[in-house]
Amino acid sequence: MTDTAGPRIVLYSDDVDMREEVLLAVGPRLDADSPDTRWVQVATADAVVAEARRGDVDLFILDAEADKVGGMGLARQLKDEIDACPPVMVVIARATDAWLASWSNAEHVVVRPMDPMVVHDAVVRLLDAPAPA
Repeated sequence: MTDTAGPRIVLYSDDVDMREEVLLAVGPRLDADSPDTRWVQVATADAVVAEARRGDVDLFILDAEADKVGGMGLARQLKDEIDACPPVMVVIARATDAWLASWSNAEHVVVRPMDPMVVHDAVVRLLDAPAPA
């Protein structure tokens, strides 16, 4: 057993079912040898921004369909306002919205319903990417 902390992922959605779908897709660990993932589930954009400013976030997963503040606009805000912003993955409801999601500057986009293998692999790739300067 290792005392190294696992990745810290902020998961934003006002839809508890969407958050559960992501949690199930990614799982508690990225692989059998890694420490448990530290999930921070939030339902408001203010909470996401607070976590970003606090630091110690390895990845943001944002729901583009969240009420009030959607994940695409929030991703764009994070990328514009947070120095060395961690990677962002946006979850969209329609594949045809992928062009719009590119505006958000998110590193990755997934479509609901989510394929658990695609989501898990994307999370692993994003966490393995070099940290922004």
